[in-house]
Amino acid sequence: MRVVLICGVLALAGCGADGVPITPGVNLGVKIGPNGITPSVSASASSGPVTVSVGR
Repeated sequence: MRVVLICGVLALAGCGADGVPITPGVNLGVKIGPNGITPSVSASASSGPVTVSVGR
């Protein structure tokens, strides 16, 4: 019974039933300049007014 309860709570948290779900984001880019071609990648996660971002 405990496993079913834990799975239910995880399913509700994953779909956002307990609040705003975490929204992932990815940005990809290519810059062309005098030093050649430079790729850039960043990933972010947002939940309400809070955003955490990693990348260049």
